[in-house]
Amino acid sequence: MNATTLPRLAVTAGEPAGVGPELLARLAASDLPADLVAITDRGLLERAAAICGLSLHILDDDGARLTQRAAGSIRVRHVPLGTTEHFGHPDPANARHVLDMLALAAEGCLDGSFDAVVTGPVQKASINEAGIPFSGHTEFFAERAGAEVVMMLASPELRVTLATTHLPLSAVPSAVTAPLLERTLRIVRDALVARFGIATPRIAVLGLNPHAGEGGHMGREELDTIIPLLERLRGEGMELLGPLPADTAFVPAMRERYDAVLAMYHDQALPVLKSEAFDRTVNVTLGLPFIRTSVDHGTALDLAGSGQADPASLFAATRLAIDLARRGALA
Repeated sequence: MNATTLPRLAVTAGEPAGVGPELLARLAASDLPADLVAITDRGLLERAAAICGLSLHILDDDGARLTQRAAGSIRVRHVPLGTTEHFGHPDPANARHVLDMLALAAEGCLDGSFDAVVTGPVQKASINEAGIPFSGHTEFFAERAGAEVVMMLASPELRVTLATTHLPLSAVPSAVTAPLLERTLRIVRDALVARFGIATPRIAVLGLNPHAGEGGHMGREELDTIIPLLERLRGEGMELLGPLPADTAFVPAMRERYDAVLAMYHDQALPVLKSEAFDRTVNVTLGLPFIRTSVDHGTALDLAGSGQADPASLFAATRLAIDLARRGALA
């Protein structure tokens, strides 16, 4: 990518029976300034466009970089379906199709064919029902790239990262160790510098317990683990706030003091973010050697095939991928 070419983005359609293909069709119809390459079955994209009442100009991807793209025009890397989709009803026969899309996008990012990948929602249960162990996009791309990663959920107003993700609440305290927190904070700090262009990132770290443990009266994880680690990393020059009580960390006066938040567990911070910016929140995988953004919602099987699904999250994910790719090209 150079100053005259558009960011070249691989966009995967996700679960064929979900809303992803329709969202991708609406993205293709937009005038967003990106060289969009759909990673999907060409016929599926055509059928999704018809459901949405869109007339798209779909071409085979020749690998050439574009300096402009007309609204309604998109190139496609054809990944054949295992079986014809039935909207609202995922079929494990299409599990390999979904994984092949992700593999093609990852390989293209790793070899420089794409500047970023934007992913549509997948149905993890359907892939596992096909006998293929699959825990999610994040883990798939991390394994492909041989990287340690961190999940970030970002809106225009707030960036939240997670020390632990999809764990039962009872398993969180034992999972929150000093090595985990150190690895996570280093990945977040490095990504804020390299991807977001923040020279000296300020990271707010939430406590695990109510009132950040209240001096040990509500739990000792802050005293025994979190505080000693933060003090050591501050000694290296990292700008870290906390541990902060989660119930006051998101008030406006506090937000002015940090660039991102590290939460200890999934539901500690994400309800705040999603309640105020659900349709503008983007899932970003930090730590990969390439840019990956995603919608922050599921396959919405109840809406699939209706043409009514809201594309706002996919548009937000694509805009952020464009911004990150351009920033990287200028760095």
